[in-house]
Amino acid sequence: MNHPFRFARNLLLAATTTMAVMAVAPLHAAVTIPEAPAIESKSYALLDFDSGELLAGNNPDAKVEPASITKVLTTYVAFDEIRKGRLKLDDTALISEKAWRQGKDSSESRMFLTLGSRVKIEDLLRGIIIVSGNDASIALAEHLAGSEEAFADLMNDAAKKLGMSNSHFVDASGLPDPEHYTTARDLATLGRALIREFPEYYKMYSERSFKYGIDHAQENRNGLLNKDPSVDGIKTGHTSAAGYCLLTSATRDGRRLISAVMGAKSWAYREQASLELLNWGFRFYETASLFGPAAAVGTLKVYKGAAREVQVGTLEPLRLTFPRGSKDTMQVQSEMAPRAIAPIAPGTVLGKATISVDGKPVKTVDLVALTEVKSGGFWRRLIDQIKLWIGF
Repeated sequence: MNHPFRFARNLLLAATTTMAVMAVAPLHAAVTIPEAPAIESKSYALLDFDSGELLAGNNPDAKVEPASITKVLTTYVAFDEIRKGRLKLDDTALISEKAWRQGKDSSESRMFLTLGSRVKIEDLLRGIIIVSGNDASIALAEHLAGSEEAFADLMNDAAKKLGMSNSHFVDASGLPDPEHYTTARDLATLGRALIREFPEYYKMYSERSFKYGIDHAQENRNGLLNKDPSVDGIKTGHTSAAGYCLLTSATRDGRRLISAVMGAKSWAYREQASLELLNWGFRFYETASLFGPAAAVGTLKVYKGAAREVQVGTLEPLRLTFPRGSKDTMQVQSEMAPRAIAPIAPGTVLGKATISVDGKPVKTVDLVALTEVKSGGFWRRLIDQIKLWIGF
């Protein structure tokens, strides 16, 4: 038989949910957004950088060949090695016969490396990013992993951690292979991670030219850098099998969007299509910041704690993307326990919030303790335990 106090306490804890609805602004009529541009390509994806939300896509999860856009992941792995202290920009890599021959056999995509020379990592990175050097990609891969095959394992490990669930890579430069594939969504996800995690190195992607090994400088393959001042990257790709591909990022009025157009019919059309997607996304969508440590959703009563209350919300601001004008229809519905029991660590889940736009749920997030609450003294804990038993 249950102890009467324990039975009462279980009943109390079983009914620990309260609900609150907060209208951020008065409700208005739904906003009409025109359909995304009709892009002639194998697939495409348009991603909001801040929220990570897919704004538009056509076959965004279809497996396609990435061609030289592969090199974005190659540089991401290198930047991660620098972050971990295992690589420096002024380290030098030995140019093997494989790397040299790959450059020699690639009439256009090469950095013009010399067999047996030693080249700074910083130069190899620019040779990959700006002039799309296959020779530079292999040289960097061999320096980091011993062989290009071993480097592919690092690439796949990084892709898995980034959530690129429909991708697999077998080389560092993007040469055709049936086991080398990705998706438009995965590439947009990669671009977002590259910019967010390595902003200081991402600046290389906006550089217009690079000179190494020859008398004249080679121009960046991304023609949008010269056509639209809001564009600051990212990478082109082309093979006869993959078609013309372009991973693009642009910033306007403090917002950043990322587009991936895969398998277009020409280099000119991949640029046109990318601009159409970016213009549409900037024109018809906006991003808002909610919650965060400075904007608590509510306050919970704390039992057995050194403090009597704890603020509840999210540890980081939540970024959401809305059709332009529909932000005024946003509502937040929160559910959380009416009390919390110490000790409580920051980030302890104490409820949830559902955000709706135009009456439709768009996002549900956990609500957590924003600060730590340590256990109270002996008498505080004893008194509060008695209160919990009797339902005070």
